[in-house]
Amino acid sequence: MITLALSKGRIFDESLPLLKAAGIEIAEDSESSRRLILATTRPDVRVVLVRATDVPTYVQHGGADLGVAGLDVLLEHGGQGLYQPLDLRIAQCRMSVAVRADFDYAAAVKQGSRIRVATKYVSVARDHFADKGVHVDLIKLYGSMELAPLTGLADAIVDLVSTGSTLAANRLVEVERIMDISSRLVVNQAALKLKQQPIRRIIEAFESALPGLPA
Repeated sequence: MITLALSKGRIFDESLPLLKAAGIEIAEDSESSRRLILATTRPDVRVVLVRATDVPTYVQHGGADLGVAGLDVLLEHGGQGLYQPLDLRIAQCRMSVAVRADFDYAAAVKQGSRIRVATKYVSVARDHFADKGVHVDLIKLYGSMELAPLTGLADAIVDLVSTGSTLAANRLVEVERIMDISSRLVVNQAALKLKQQPIRRIIEAFESALPGLPA
């Protein structure tokens, strides 16, 4: 049995065409079902639904043989024990710094001010500001980042941005693009040795489907 870890939402939806290319389709309606383990049209493959941040952990520790995880999640996780054969180019967005429209971020950086930054991507934020030589106090949050500058909790946020409409609706502006984000296929290294042929076939099927997808 091959177990694939996915998270509900955009990654799940955008993974479906790749799964289909590999001859794998979910055998039940994932929206109406309350099951967390879903059968597929292949008797040797099942899908487990987990939180996006848990996908690397499930794959690393053998709860799943492979999974799909965003680069943002993998960077925070560290990627230990994971083989990352493919950038699937799905769930694309960017990680950026954003501030209130009335906060002069450039001046604060230039003056060497200590900036309070709210984020759930602490490792990425720490490395980014360290590389720039900017002094920051990092505040870890799990909920809506946009609230932090609006309530005075932080001067800036580091978060994922897709269209920018949520930032605009909360009178925030994107002031720095840190990196582009997309989702990767991740594989448990031990599973790759023990189940080499079936996993390799899935990887190759995903890879062959990629040229037809938007870059």
